[in-house]
Amino acid sequence: MKKANKLLMYFRKGSILKVNNQTRFHEMERRIRLKTLNPHITCKICRGYLIDATTVIECLHTFCKSCLVKHLEDNNTCPTCEIVIHQSHPLQYISYDRTMQDIVYKLVPNLQQNEIRRERDFYKRRGMPYPKIIPNNCIEKEAGSQSSSSKVEDCDYHRSDEQVNILLEAQSSALKQMRRKFIRCSAQVTVTHLKKFIAKKVFNNMDKYREVDILCNEEILGKDHTLKFVCVTRWRFKDPPLKLYYRPRLDLT
Repeated sequence: MKKANKLLMYFRKGSILKVNNQTRFHEMERRIRLKTLNPHITCKICRGYLIDATTVIECLHTFCKSCLVKHLEDNNTCPTCEIVIHQSHPLQYISYDRTMQDIVYKLVPNLQQNEIRRERDFYKRRGMPYPKIIPNNCIEKEAGSQSSSSKVEDCDYHRSDEQVNILLEAQSSALKQMRRKFIRCSAQVTVTHLKKFIAKKVFNNMDKYREVDILCNEEILGKDHTLKFVCVTRWRFKDPPLKLYYRPRLDLT
């Protein structure tokens, strides 16, 4: 982090000038040290840069996902403001913050590449297959190369995400079973994405996704939950595939 603190971030700032009675917009560059942004892009639990940034829906404080999930195993309050997230199911009220994570990766040079290497070494030391599919040209990015930086962004299409194997089955006879029940997709896919997929396959109309509920362990999943979140909170010690069931939506009002 000390090395990163010496880096200078450039921001453009506008000002209004009057020249010969004409108003003009003058553009200036302002240099900001990365350390001044650290309080906004670091986890208050581990004090490191945010990895898998996850935000508490109630108060909008953000932490590393692994740090927050571990904290909520024994607590139901936010580590920063100590507000009660939920009395019994606090894990249902946190959400992956892709925008914040993208900001962190763009601000901190080589953070994403270094994190990928650490993950790969972790799985390699334990003789486990690496769950993410990372193209080589996305990992071996040359420092300071704009062309290689653009390749990292262009070669994604979510193929570089961690992959999850799921089994989708109809829980009710009111909805037909899909021909292909086993699916492999990005861990960042949300429950809403799955609902739209099911609506397309079952009703042949994606707009009917609101008429479907998806359950795991007999519990209805929130529409913004990602598959990664479901795996961590509801399928943590079980073998794959992740078993999900769909049924017609129950109107409780």
